[in-house]
Amino acid sequence: MSTAPRPSLIDLEPSLVGWRKSSYSDAQGQGDCVEIAETYAASHGVVAIRDSKNPTGTPLVVPVAAWNAFATAVAAGEFGAI
Repeated sequence: MSTAPRPSLIDLEPSLVGWRKSSYSDAQGQGDCVEIAETYAASHGVVAIRDSKNPTGTPLVVPVAAWNAFATAVAAGEFGAI
């Protein structure tokens, strides 16, 4: 387990975050969707995730390794059909 401090949202510069909406989102943005920002993946080792229906809410910040494991599990169908 890493002993490095985890970046907080205060460490992230909101104006530099580029959000990418899930490909499963409908055109009107009415679906249960998330947006991710990989902006800080290389420099801070984190991916920010937010609810596309509440873009001004506080995003969840997770380590890149955790995001990659989650995305791989989703693609493999480990959480059922989407």
